[in-house]
Amino acid sequence: MKSFFSNEAFAVMHIRNFRLFMAYRFFMTAATLMQAVIVGWQLYDITKNPFSLGMIGLTEVIPQVSIALFAGHFVDIWDRKKIIFNTSFLLLLGSAILLGSSIDSEATRFLVGTAPIFTTIFLVGLVRGILMPAHTALLGQLVPRELLAKAATWGSTVWQVAAVTGPALGGLMYGFFGIVPAYLLVFSFFLTCVILMFFIKSPGKVVHVTESDDRIFVRIGEGIRYVFKNQVLLGAFSLDMFAVLFGGAVAMLPVFASDILKVGPEGLGILRACPAIGAILMSVVLTFYPPVKNSGRQMLYSVAGFGVCMIVFALSKNFYLSAACLLLSGSFDFVSVVVRSSILQLFTANEMKGRVSSVNSIFVGSSNELGAFESGAAASLMGLVPSVVFGGVMTLIVVGVASGIAPKLRRLSLGNYAEIQ
Repeated sequence: MKSFFSNEAFAVMHIRNFRLFMAYRFFMTAATLMQAVIVGWQLYDITKNPFSLGMIGLTEVIPQVSIALFAGHFVDIWDRKKIIFNTSFLLLLGSAILLGSSIDSEATRFLVGTAPIFTTIFLVGLVRGILMPAHTALLGQLVPRELLAKAATWGSTVWQVAAVTGPALGGLMYGFFGIVPAYLLVFSFFLTCVILMFFIKSPGKVVHVTESDDRIFVRIGEGIRYVFKNQVLLGAFSLDMFAVLFGGAVAMLPVFASDILKVGPEGLGILRACPAIGAILMSVVLTFYPPVKNSGRQMLYSVAGFGVCMIVFALSKNFYLSAACLLLSGSFDFVSVVVRSSILQLFTANEMKGRVSSVNSIFVGSSNELGAFESGAAASLMGLVPSVVFGGVMTLIVVGVASGIAPKLRRLSLGNYAEIQ
């Protein structure tokens, strides 16, 4: 057993700061997705309107996109650990708002309606705009360069394990114990995140900037140009952005669970967890056999497979087939996530990672929320099933276009870059 854990695949886990950071990422992801499941079901239960689920995405993406580029600038010049530690308190505050407003759910629904939900979602978007570049940039400081690809794989694996745990716990807690215990569990997870981040030793600032604040736009511009001049970075970010924008069906899962599959909040939690289960299964393979050869082609094939899964899911009326499609979609998506994360780490200088990650958060992170809004709007206009089928078809078209206009991405093999100093 000792020799097994001394395997090269586990080398990065020997770093204490990295282990603490992975624990933090687990509780942060689990709490965020647990909260998303509870909020989604609660909102649809109040409104009975799929468009309201799309509005969750729009409410979250506006503050995220608005602050992301500025956050990336400060992530590159301030202490990244302190940024994450302080910002995490806002998520704790948001979960407290939801908990407090749900103590008497019937009275709260009458008095304030959906206001606490959308207030918290706005806070979550604001925090995500800061934390997404900060997480990526801090990871680049916690491990040596030669272990970055493995660290990215482990980070994605931990995220997916949490993505199973969070939605499943959220759905089960809501279904069996009610909304107050469910939100209380979310609050306790966010509190754990703050405690774990406190014990991570800060690696300090990467650069020391003394210029006045009017330099901020110059530095933001440097980050944007850095991405747009690199075909591999731009191709990887764009591919994921459009695939998630059109191909995601997660925002509509409460409607599928309630009206088509009729499985309740417990079934919703399982459906939300299925993509992560598939990703975890794939992570076992990639931990020992990372996608370092023909990486670009693997990414393109995986995004195409994701699109096919969304089409079949939309047409399914069987819970088990739907769950299987989501599971497979998670496996395909995990390959894409690992390749993109590795590209970001390997193709970006450490002093630029905050700004480049903020651009990535706009490309990829915001596409989740814009995709949720697009799903809600399309479902209202076209109908639920046709809208998801349309999204899957558009994902396949995006893969074809990306393959043609980004040949460097198509020919990419990450193994050729991992050892570059």
